[in-house]
Formats: sequence, C-alpha cells, structure tokens
Amino acid sequence: MNISKFVAPEIIFGRGSLSQLGESVLRIGASKVFLVSDADVIKAGWVDLAVHYLKSAGLETEIFSSLTTNPKDCEVSEGALRYQASGCDGIVAVGGGSPTDVAKAIAILATNGGILQEYEGINKIRRPLPPMVIAPTTAGAGSEVSQFTIIVDTARKLKMSIISKSLVPDIAIVDPELVQTMDVKLAAATGLDAFTHGIESYVSLAATPLTDIHALKAIQLVSRNLRLAVADRNDMEANTNMSMASLTAGLAFSNAILGATHAMTHQVDGLIDQHHGETNASILPHVMEFNLSACPERFRDIAVAMGEDVTGLPVMEAAMRSVDAVRRLISDIGLAKGLGEIGLTEEFIPLLAENAVKDACLVTNPRPASREDIANIFRKCI
Repeated sequence: MNISKFVAPEIIFGRGSLSQLGESVLRIGASKVFLVSDADVIKAGWVDLAVHYLKSAGLETEIFSSLTTNPKDCEVSEGALRYQASGCDGIVAVGGGSPTDVAKAIAILATNGGILQEYEGINKIRRPLPPMVIAPTTAGAGSEVSQFTIIVDTARKLKMSIISKSLVPDIAIVDPELVQTMDVKLAAATGLDAFTHGIESYVSLAATPLTDIHALKAIQLVSRNLRLAVADRNDMEANTNMSMASLTAGLAFSNAILGATHAMTHQVDGLIDQHHGETNASILPHVMEFNLSACPERFRDIAVAMGEDVTGLPVMEAAMRSVDAVRRLISDIGLAKGLGEIGLTEEFIPLLAENAVKDACLVTNPRPASREDIANIFRKCI
C-alpha cells in the first residue's frame, strides 16, 4: 500500500480576509506580535492595515523590515536578535516570499539558536517555533503554506534551502486584494514562480495524487489568468485566480518538493540579485526539455492543463507542446530573457553547477542530473 503525507496550515482565503488577522493571532496564543515586512509593502499601506487589525484585537506589535528582495543570512540574524529583545511571542509576515522566508528563518534562530547554515537541508530543526500567521501580498511564492524557507548565504553566494514541517505556518491568510498593488513586472515574475512550482511539483519524484490535484490546478489557473493579470493590474478576477494559483502551487511543492529549475535558480539568485521568478523564466523551458524523456506522459498532462490540443499526437510530441506553450507564456508576459542578459557569464557556470547538484531540490527531479548535465543546461540558458 502506498502511503502519502500532506502538510498544510489552516487557510483563510478571500477578498477582505486580512480583517481576520487579529482574531487569528489571538487563536494561536500570541499577545505581542513580531511583524515582518518590507519597505514596498509598508509603502503600499498593507502593514498599517495589518497593525490596525492587530491593535483592534488588543495585540501589541513590533515591526521588522530590514530585508532585501533576495533575503540574506545577515538580515535574518539581525531579525532574530530583534525578536529576542522585543518580548514578542508570535510572528506575522505581511509581504511576498522575502518577508515570509525571513519570518520563518527568524523563528528558527530565535528558538533553536546557532547559525542558519546549521539548518540547511531537510528536517534539521529540533525545537518548536513561535506561532506564525502569514499574509502574502504577491501571487507567486506560496511560502504561506510551505515547509520551505530560502535564504542567501552571503559567504557562499547561494540560496540555502531549509525544509521542515516546523516551517509550515499555523495560519495562512490569502487576501487577493493585497496583490493588486504589485506592479506589472512583479506580477509577471511572481506568477511565473507559481507556475514553475506547479510544473516542477507535478513531475517530481515525490509527487502523489494529493499533490497532483493542486499542481495541475495551479498550472491551469496560471495559464488562463497570468496574461490577464499582467495586462490589467486592476482585474480583480485575474488577481483572485492568481492568488489561488499561488496557494495551490504552494501546497503542491511543499509536499512534492521541486526539481532542477529551482536547484539552479537558487544558485543564480545568490550570485546575481534579481527576482527569483525572472530567473525561473530563463531556466524553466530548458529544464523541461531535459526532463521530457523521463516522464513524457506527465508533460502531456501539463500541455492539456495549459489548453493545448494534443489529440492523436504521439506522447513525446504531445509532451513537447508543453514546452512550446511555456515559452509562449513567458514571452507574452515579458520575461523572455536569457541569463546572459542579466549578467551571467560562462566563467560562473562551473561553480553554479557544483552548488546546484548539492541543492535539496535536485533530489526529486524526475531525471538524474550530473554536474555536467547542469552545466550544459546553464549554457543553454545564457
């Protein structure tokens, strides 16, 4: 008998659901909240609204926003010291993947001590974390439901993957109204990140019937809505569907893990400070081509989920339709750049490939990939 495990937080979804923040924090037993966010989210007004709901519930808050687009270990260390000095007993993140990842990483150091590098990999957290509530302001990372946190190791210039069920938040509040303040570029990049999560989790070696449902739904939702969300940032139906896509993709990859695309993007993003979704756009089609032979039926399913007519086609030809459809989507949303255009040169490839083969996400890639395989894919991406 096959046995599958599936982890997920309590999820509150819908327009206006941020109003549930104060009540949610009370239910997890906190009295003073360490609120992690960033400058753009503060500027958009979402932190003020979150603080309003927290104060209305009688909760004190301490705000921490000293973080960057690709959050770094030094930022986490500063946040952990601030948390320990604040007297807080709960953590809230309001923001995209960066504030959420930082909030989770702060929770690790605040309760388990040491340095963040000690927790890199799978299931290395030993002590319980503070209660957490996450409210995403982007439609892409899926961190609000995942057992991942991804942080840049500034010394090694790579992104560390820390994976543990301890990192699944207690409550995720997904309010599509919060994503409407993203600009066009961020909407495209975060949406492509959710799309990549859906694809990689569907073809993952750890995929199960429980994750497949969420992965395919995410692929379908992104294919139907991302172009609309990028074309008109006021299209609330598209924004709502993209929030659901991000959520379902997060549930999928949290449980099925990912693959070579993320193993590679983690290295690039640690070296070159650009948005993770843009890096995915440069790498994903090439990894899909590499993986086609390992599970063509799965890639055929992806093509169908994207709306491709594959009736009567041989399975490999139908599978290739998924790659073509992905390339069209990436081009339509304005992310069709090679890694060379963002500053990556041939000289970095040996180091990037060396680090990628050590990344936990490569373990579940459907096709074994050697250091040379990864290096060859990087060359194609340039």
